Amino acid sequence: MIALSVNINKIALIRNSREGNNPDLVNYALRCIEYGAQGITVHPRPDQRHIRASDCLSLKQAISGNVEFNIEGNPLAPPTPSNRSDVSDYPGFLELVAQSKPEQCTLVPDSDQQLTSDHGFNLLGDNGQLQEQIHELKRIGTRVSLFMDPDIEQISKAAEIGADRIELYTGPYAWAEDFESALAPYELAAQHAQSLGLGINAGHDLNLDNLPVFKRLSGLQEVSIGHALTIDSLEMGLEAATKAYLRALVL
Repeated sequence: MIALSVNINKIALIRNSREGNNPDLVNYALRCIEYGAQGITVHPRPDQRHIRASDCLSLKQAISGNVEFNIEGNPLAPPTPSNRSDVSDYPGFLELVAQSKPEQCTLVPDSDQQLTSDHGFNLLGDNGQLQEQIHELKRIGTRVSLFMDPDIEQISKAAEIGADRIELYTGPYAWAEDFESALAPYELAAQHAQSLGLGINAGHDLNLDNLPVFKRLSGLQEVSIGHALTIDSLEMGLEAATKAYLRALVL
């Protein structure tokens, strides 16, 4: 079974456009779980423009024991003071993960200026610091996944430095005109990753149109979907949209 982890960043973005707590992230996450989602994903950034540090702690407490909690982010993101009295300071990504203790941490090489994650790690240089960070995250009991392009050489490096899984960046696949052809490099990458003992996750712009082909990827264990599911829920309702994605993942 391929697990669906719902990314709720967009819901936090809507909430932050007004004062107060509407929509309530915890309630939204629990509804996704009620409708069948097997995980909840968040990607907090230092500017806290959507997911806030306090959200991670609240969500972990609310969903603990029910489904997997996955926190994504750049391991180099530093502590950052908040410019609002009602929003706590950002403690730094690794400290936030240590406080929240998610089941999975997906490390992503994004910058504060990026609108969204749009490339995988380049591991062809010195990976000493990243390797130490992976070791520390695993020490606290968190599975570590690295956000990667479907590049054989890079994936080999991910295994060498201790990653448990990779999350394949699926933007180029999702934007392709021919999904069958676009899947080919991902299939080679997935087979190679499995040969090295790595688990396979995937995410970015996956939707109801392109999932029917992508779900055939060898060894695919989990997809993280937020943007498209949020849009579909505006038309279909959250329950119908969540269940539609679960059906799309059935092999």
